Amino acid sequence: MYRVIISLCTCLLLVSIWAFGQSKSIAQDRPFESEIRAFEKDDSVSPPPQQAIVFTGSSSIRVWDNLSTYFPTKTILQRGFGGSELNQVLMYADRIIVPYHPKQVVLYAGENDIASGKLSGKQTFERFVALFQHVRQKLPGVLFTFISIKPSPSRRQFFPENDIANQLIKQYLANYQNTQFVDIRPVMLGANGQPVPALFRSDSLHMLPAGYQRWAKVLAPYLK
Repeated sequence: MYRVIISLCTCLLLVSIWAFGQSKSIAQDRPFESEIRAFEKDDSVSPPPQQAIVFTGSSSIRVWDNLSTYFPTKTILQRGFGGSELNQVLMYADRIIVPYHPKQVVLYAGENDIASGKLSGKQTFERFVALFQHVRQKLPGVLFTFISIKPSPSRRQFFPENDIANQLIKQYLANYQNTQFVDIRPVMLGANGQPVPALFRSDSLHMLPAGYQRWAKVLAPYLK
């Protein structure tokens, strides 16, 4: 009997180790999976409207408090997640963009790709192209809006690569119909050409409501 108990405990331990390993592997291979599942759970409880405007991308979208109230006449779905990069938005596009059949996709991403220190502006642009082409294939008529990579004070060393990515994306989108490049950088800079500190939280990366108010004024005319 003692041997049976030992064997059973050993089996349970092995199963637990395997399950932990699987969970860890999923977390590494599919970062932010829990956030995506949370969106899907919310959708199953309260089906989202079709033909809305989907805002997606990194934490600058995720932490935009009361996003819908900035555009009260629009139907908006907020689907920013984690500190996502462009390839991760692509990974989850078929779960957080395509199923909604939106009339417009508003994307803010790319800043984290460059700030990782692993990608150049050109490589970030190439990631953008992969995402754009995927969305365009799945949703050929959707209006696609890209918000330019913002000048975050804590990431000054990456400004030159940000500028390269922004310029390449702007030029690329100019070749396609139903696309928009929204440059929010000018309203975030002071007379000295530097980012306005008062627009940012203490981390000099994420924005305060004052920053989002400036974004909203620039974005409003572009929303369908």
